[in-house]
Amino acid sequence: MIEQFGWSDALSHDFAPHAAQGHIAGRVTVQHRGLYTVATNFGGLSAQLSGRLMSEAEEGGYPAVGDWVALVPRPEEGKATIQAVLPRRTAFLRKAADSVQATQVVAANVDVAFLVASMNADFSARRLERYLASAWQSGAQPVVVLTKADLCLDAERIVAEAEAAAIGAPVLAVSAVTGAGMEALAAHLKPRETCVLVGSSGVGKSTLVNALAGDQRMDTGAIREDDARGRHTTTHRELVLLPSGALILDTPGMREFGLLDADEGLDAAFEDIEALALQCRFRDCGHKNEPGCAVREALETGALEEARWRGFQKLQRELNFLESKEDRAARQANRKHWIAISKAQKAGRKTKGEW
Repeated sequence: MIEQFGWSDALSHDFAPHAAQGHIAGRVTVQHRGLYTVATNFGGLSAQLSGRLMSEAEEGGYPAVGDWVALVPRPEEGKATIQAVLPRRTAFLRKAADSVQATQVVAANVDVAFLVASMNADFSARRLERYLASAWQSGAQPVVVLTKADLCLDAERIVAEAEAAAIGAPVLAVSAVTGAGMEALAAHLKPRETCVLVGSSGVGKSTLVNALAGDQRMDTGAIREDDARGRHTTTHRELVLLPSGALILDTPGMREFGLLDADEGLDAAFEDIEALALQCRFRDCGHKNEPGCAVREALETGALEEARWRGFQKLQRELNFLESKEDRAARQANRKHWIAISKAQKAGRKTKGEW
C-alpha cells in the first residue's frame, strides 16, 4: 500500500535504521490536532505521537500531512504510535500570521504546488506573489490555477495579471463546472507524485479535488455575495489518492500567509526584478536616486509595474523584519542563558564560603 503513496528506494534506504528497531513505515494522510491518519501496509491506522517525539521535536518537527514516519503499529486495534519523522524532501512552510516564532508545515514531500486563486473580485496578484515565493522556496514546482473561469467576464485580463506575477510558472484557467482547462490541470498530476492545493478560502480547492477524484471527497461551499470572499469549508489537511494514481493534498484556506526564510523563493518569484538589479551601475544600488539604476529606469519607462515593485519591496521588508526579530530573540535567549550560569556560579561561591 505504501508504494501507492510514493514509497521509493531512497526512502527505504533512509528508513533502514528504523526498520532495524522493528518499526514500520507509513505516510501521514490526515492531520487533526494531536491525531493523525497514516497509510501503512496494514491499511490506514489512527496514530498518536510518542512521548519522546512530543518532548524532543524542534519547531516544525511534528509530523505534517505528506510526511513519512516510523511507527510502532497495533493493527488489531487499528492504531499506531509515531516514533520519528523521516527527513523531508520538500516542505511548504509558512509563518503563523500572528507570530514571528511559530513555524507551520503546510505540506511535506510535495512535487507540485497548485496555487489556487478565483477569477472573481477577490483576485489579487500581490497575494499570488506571496504564495509563489513560498512555493519556490519549498522545492516544489508551482502551477497557478485560476478557478471559476465559467463565472468570469474579464478572463483575459486576470490571466494576463497572473502571468505577469507568475514568471516561470504555468498559469491555467479552469472550471470544475464546465470542465474547461481540467485536462491541462490533470496533466501536471503523475502517478505516485504529490500535489498540494494552497489558496484562500472559497477559491474552489475542494471542488477541484472532487472533480479530479470523480467523487465527493471534500465538503464544498459557496462564496459570499457581498465581498466575493469564500467561507472555510476544509477544516483539516488531507492527502487523497486519485484514480490516476497521483496524490493530491487539500488544505484549509489561508488568507494570511506569513513568509518564512524565503530569500531564494523571493528571488525566483521576482526574477525579473533580480535581473534588472544586476544591470545597475553600482552593486550596492538602493534603487532610489543612484545614477545608472536599471530598476528606476524600468519603472520610469513602464517596463516594470510600480505595483509589482511595491509588492516586492513589501515582501523583502517582511523577511528582513522577521530575520531581525529572530536575531533579537536569539540574543535575548543567549543573554538569559549566561545570566543563569552567572547566578549559579555566584551561588556556588557563596556555598563554598568564598564570599
